[in-house]
Amino acid sequence: MKVTSLPDAEARERKVAVGTFDGVHIGHREVIRGADTVLTFDPHPLAVIHPEALPKLLDSFPIKRDLIAGLGIAELVVIPFDADFAAQEAEEFIDEVLVAKLGATQVSVGENFRFGKQAKGDADMLRARPEFETRVVPLVEVEGEIVSSSHIRGLVTAGDVKMAAKFLGSPLMLEGEVVHGDKRGRELGMPTANIVPDDRLAVPGHGVYAAWAHGHKAAVNVGVRPTFGTGRALLVEAYLMGFEGDLYGDQLRIAFGERLRGERRFDSADQLVVQMTRDVEQAATVLDRP
Repeated sequence: MKVTSLPDAEARERKVAVGTFDGVHIGHREVIRGADTVLTFDPHPLAVIHPEALPKLLDSFPIKRDLIAGLGIAELVVIPFDADFAAQEAEEFIDEVLVAKLGATQVSVGENFRFGKQAKGDADMLRARPEFETRVVPLVEVEGEIVSSSHIRGLVTAGDVKMAAKFLGSPLMLEGEVVHGDKRGRELGMPTANIVPDDRLAVPGHGVYAAWAHGHKAAVNVGVRPTFGTGRALLVEAYLMGFEGDLYGDQLRIAFGERLRGERRFDSADQLVVQMTRDVEQAATVLDRP
């Protein structure tokens, strides 16, 4: 998939899906279906318009990019969202971006999509334009619930990554640089790859998870290590089953499968090792399921 900043996009006809697409969930995927180009924004528009209202995001840009590429899209066009772009009238967005720059023959949006200064642009404004066909996708439901980034965010915060994956259409992923920790995992016979999560992203609630990382099954702890009272900030610690090597400084992407238990304090390191062994066995069993 070709990734292009809007100013560098070449002139040609396109079927364009437009949206912020935080999480690239199954509702977003329905908007994207049938398009050859996805048009999105970076950073998230709220980061510029109302930074105090910006929620924790479900994915970083690299993960969003890869999820969209996985849908078979030929091109991702990124609008560098800043104060000048935020001040653009909705009609200008249609005229200058969709028509003149991207040559849209079809525009696909979700039914609640808004655009332009003060969010005055909507699906009806797009439908009124003769230059392209407008495809408006209704909200999608799963098990009686509307699929939305905000609802998924709540599931993630509560640790229900299994249900979140149903809404997302794929496992929740988190990526970061592997950093040095306290090396207690190594001392306990279970060395972990440690990530300090980006504070701008939604992170699963404190607990232990079955996950995949670096091509390996993994048992992952998200939390603050209460057994040792380190006083350190939130850390994501992944024990990669069968892995031997050094990942320090590398980018590690973790795909969460299922929550196994909450984080808890143990009275001794020996008790913690016993529980960690059980966690690894349970994670392997969970990840072996069809």
